[in-house]
Amino acid sequence: MRASTPAKSWRGRWLVLAGIVLVALNLRIAVAAVSPILDVVRTDVALTDTLAGVLGAIPLASFAVFGSLAPLVARRAGLEPTLIVAMVLSAVGEVVRSTTSSPGPFLGWTVIALAGMGMGNVLLPPLVKRYFPDRIGPVTAVYSMAMAFSTTAPAVLAAPLARQLGWRVAIASWATIGVVAVVPWCIVVARSSAVRAHLRTILARAPRDTPGLAARDRAGGRVWRTPLGWGMALAFGMNSLNTYAMFAWLPQILVDAGLPPEAGGRWLGLFAILGLPFSFAGPMLAARMRNPYPVALVLAACFVAGYLGLLLSPADGTALWMLLLGIAPGVFPMLLALINLRTRTSAGATSLSGFVQGVGYGISVPGPVLVGVLYERTGGWTAVFVLLIATVVVLAVAAAVACRPQILEDRWGPAVPEPPATP
Repeated sequence: MRASTPAKSWRGRWLVLAGIVLVALNLRIAVAAVSPILDVVRTDVALTDTLAGVLGAIPLASFAVFGSLAPLVARRAGLEPTLIVAMVLSAVGEVVRSTTSSPGPFLGWTVIALAGMGMGNVLLPPLVKRYFPDRIGPVTAVYSMAMAFSTTAPAVLAAPLARQLGWRVAIASWATIGVVAVVPWCIVVARSSAVRAHLRTILARAPRDTPGLAARDRAGGRVWRTPLGWGMALAFGMNSLNTYAMFAWLPQILVDAGLPPEAGGRWLGLFAILGLPFSFAGPMLAARMRNPYPVALVLAACFVAGYLGLLLSPADGTALWMLLLGIAPGVFPMLLALINLRTRTSAGATSLSGFVQGVGYGISVPGPVLVGVLYERTGGWTAVFVLLIATVVVLAVAAAVACRPQILEDRWGPAVPEPPATP
């Protein structure tokens, strides 16, 4: 009887899974929907070059600030209600900013939209921990794929939608996903008692050696005092810094190498799309391996090899360099899985997720700006690639700590019973 239980343990949790996937689909749209049509938006909203640069820095800064605040709010209000508020904020921000005609309100409502998404970034891992502690790898893989899709789909569809509907309708239309994402979580909150009872039944019947089910005790310490927290935050930050630097500057690198501007855009799209397969594979590998550091090291090497290729022969072998750089950010979905695999409770996962993403995104904020400064002052890309390779070295060292088998709560003293989950 017990052998058949894992196959059935998805039953009753499909609504939660749908909610997780819908939220993940909404977490990058406010960023990706604007950049392909930025020239049109700038004309109508009167964004100067400086303000356009500010717009480019808002996502990382918002993810850092509001991601850090999410655990504080969730501890008081509950994970699910906080996520509902986050999705409402993102939808309202997206819609209202599409109606503005001056730069101040446009930037302000962009911050509101990204505040909701920054909170959602942090809240998804502990929700996976709460509802799918026996399926951390597969569920993280599914929602990582959804996040990757939410980056690539707007990049492909934003310009055609803007031509057909106008840029304001095109931007506002993406808020539909945030609105729809609220529905499953409202149902989960309304049915919270039944959902918790069903989850307890599933976990009681699951084999005791199932990953993520050992010793469910309350988190009660300071993440910033642990090597695990800093290792994961530094690895997360360096990965984000390199990824966003490429999103910002890859087309210019290829144009300077002699490729036409439209080719730079196509290669950037390929760079984004190539992240999809490893968004699925990364969490699965992290869940199956006791120490997934060899995978993280290979991905770091892909960053270095891709950078050297772009530096030494950007126009020849471009496809290979894009392949390497496209799969290298796979460290990100691995770290999302490790947030749950290195904690015992949803409270621990919330604390670790908030610290890792808050500090990590904060570290990455200066990255695209530093790349621009070095490029402007040196007139070339050599110094830029030296800087980026140095950050990859930091990533590799930090990942060694992040991937090491350990449990966050073990460093926080004696365990105490965790109270029943309340939305």
